[in-house]
Amino acid sequence: MNTEQTLSNNRMLTRLSIVAVAMFGFGFALVPFYDHICRALGVNSMVEKSELPANTQVDLTRTVTIELDANAHGMPWRFQPMVRHLEVHPGELVHVEYEVANVRDSAMTGQAVVSYGPALAGRFVRKLDCFCFTQQTLAAGEKRIMPVTFVLDADLPADINTFTLSYTFFEVAGKT
Repeated sequence: MNTEQTLSNNRMLTRLSIVAVAMFGFGFALVPFYDHICRALGVNSMVEKSELPANTQVDLTRTVTIELDANAHGMPWRFQPMVRHLEVHPGELVHVEYEVANVRDSAMTGQAVVSYGPALAGRFVRKLDCFCFTQQTLAAGEKRIMPVTFVLDADLPADINTFTLSYTFFEVAGKT
């Protein structure tokens, strides 16, 4: 290897070393830069929030009574709400549970259908989770707790202070 070749290799090694150090420095500088951008945009903050924002969608000035009802249309099932009525504020997240038991000596499948009284109230109930979304198969003697999670829309007409949420189970023919 001649001196010219060695000199060229040394320059190349020096340049690569400078690039490597610069890349390391750039990566190191990104951490505080990223933190400043996140703080400015209010996202992914590494600083604890001292106060959670209030849910302004809940109308605390108004209370609505919801009466819960359950029926098993001609089915040998015991079906009932865990509570018969509750008081909620429009906009509030509501979680209720129903208990169902198959008292027959064989498995049976049912589908729940919801109804509202007055019917107009149904337009203002936003169900997030409900056993009525799918068919339910219960083994002989099986008992189950089934949840319903919903939000009562804050736009519910002011003249509706009480309404009934009723579920009726119907047998699904051909399913066991």
